[in-house]
Amino acid sequence: MSTRWRILDLAHHNGLITTRRGRLTINNIDIPLADISCIITGHTTTWDEGFIPLITKFEIPTVICDWRNIPTAIITPWSTNTRIGARQHAQAALTQPRKKNAWMRITRSKIVGQANNLRHQPAQRAKLLQIAKTVRSGDPTNTEATAARIYWAHLFDTESFTRDTSGHGRNTLLNYGYTILRGSVIRAIVTTGLTPTLGIWHHNRSNTFALADDLIEPFRPAIDHAVTIFPATTHLRDSGVRAHLVATLTQPIDKTGETLNSAITSFTQHYANYVEGDVTTLNVPSWSPPGG
Repeated sequence: MSTRWRILDLAHHNGLITTRRGRLTINNIDIPLADISCIITGHTTTWDEGFIPLITKFEIPTVICDWRNIPTAIITPWSTNTRIGARQHAQAALTQPRKKNAWMRITRSKIVGQANNLRHQPAQRAKLLQIAKTVRSGDPTNTEATAARIYWAHLFDTESFTRDTSGHGRNTLLNYGYTILRGSVIRAIVTTGLTPTLGIWHHNRSNTFALADDLIEPFRPAIDHAVTIFPATTHLRDSGVRAHLVATLTQPIDKTGETLNSAITSFTQHYANYVEGDVTTLNVPSWSPPGG
């Protein structure tokens, strides 16, 4: 289980971040790098010369935001995992049947997590759970999209909502939360010795992080749930919004009490074992909100 639990959101920090003996110093507060899972910085943040060498040494992905607080880039370290060569060769050689089976299980888990977010709408929740049961190897009938149409139409029950990745209204909050989530997944992939370019289902030739876009799917409903507490008029710059979204990664993924961050690390390691043939079945976690 990962001991890294802290996500630093410094997108609005105006000043210098200094480093010393494995710690970051921000406004005279020392933070051990060993505790940090991900760092978010903005255009008003400056770093001393030791910042980048230390974050790469401690394998901490750093998300860089523009003046609108929209993430535009990420710094990721090279992996020091001792099985990196074997795992990446195994990734490249993973057969289509095993890829399709893995994608089926990921899709099924995502839909179950979405259904759990609709627990106050029993009829719609039941529809999603039934759809999850029909997912076949490789999801050839695109049940993911069928479930999404029902899910987004009912997640925010006080309004009509359309998922728009360009970012308007609640979509801005979702996009920000997903970016933080993606950073955590990328860190887990890199430290596990996998290559983020070789995906399971996503395979766009220009996508450096195709595998991250696969492994992130079961965890997206956690961000969706975090956004539901805010009114439709909420802006990403409003007080407490970003902090709430960032804190989602330290919340339990289900009744086991394992945090989302830890579950991401465990699942990525499990996928690495699946790729190398150490396990025959990919077991995928499903999100369940508090009280769900």
